[in-house]
Amino acid sequence: MRMFDFIRYFTGICLVLALAGGCIAHSTPVVVEKPDISLRKAFPDLSFESIEQTDVKGLYEVVSGLNLFYYYPEKEYLVFGEIFTAAGKSLTAERKGELAAKLVKNLPLDKAIKTGNGKTEVIEFTDPDCPFCRKSYDFFKNRTDVTMYTFFSPFAHPGAITKVWYMLNADDKAKAYHEMFEGKSAEQPATGYSDEIKKLAQEHLELAKSLGVSGTPTYFINGKQVVGADFQKLEKLLNDASLPGDKAAPAIK
Repeated sequence: MRMFDFIRYFTGICLVLALAGGCIAHSTPVVVEKPDISLRKAFPDLSFESIEQTDVKGLYEVVSGLNLFYYYPEKEYLVFGEIFTAAGKSLTAERKGELAAKLVKNLPLDKAIKTGNGKTEVIEFTDPDCPFCRKSYDFFKNRTDVTMYTFFSPFAHPGAITKVWYMLNADDKAKAYHEMFEGKSAEQPATGYSDEIKKLAQEHLELAKSLGVSGTPTYFINGKQVVGADFQKLEKLLNDASLPGDKAAPAIK
């Protein structure tokens, strides 16, 4: 039998036997574990809310509170750090901002200082001793399209807490806020504030921490976070923003 005929004969026999369930061995299907199951098995003490595929094949984003990290199931690697684009943008920081913006919906706006009556709601975390916060104040102060809810988080200037007490203690809090950031305020007393006012100021700080706010100014507009005096980004968000469906709670005045 010639070689060609032998190959054709052998192939035909194998095909017949394969159809009959023989000759060709069936490989056992590989069971691929779901990434969330794999993560729980590899790190049983880790609590997380979600795990989703990233743009990188095989790498998953893991959300645990406001913490963001990555999981590679194939090697059971847990990766902490940031993913940057070639343009230098941190995709990790951007995603954290989105997570924080979702939590903003639960903020007690009645404990903020409310200024303005515009259609667009702006949540602000600021510091009366921060020069960038004062520049941002100048950006917003003459706008008629925003309603600002201001919380205070003077992490970098702890001495500014007496100024925060002063504004929160004022009968007209909106006026005290404007005067403070325009440099028109007289020297504030360091004592004489009630425990209630001090507790409110501390609550502002805790709310900032709960959202992962670590620098000022920080803004939340229409589900987006802006860190710093980024006026170009603020302008774009304000132009694109629309009123949320739910009415905001009344803020302290």
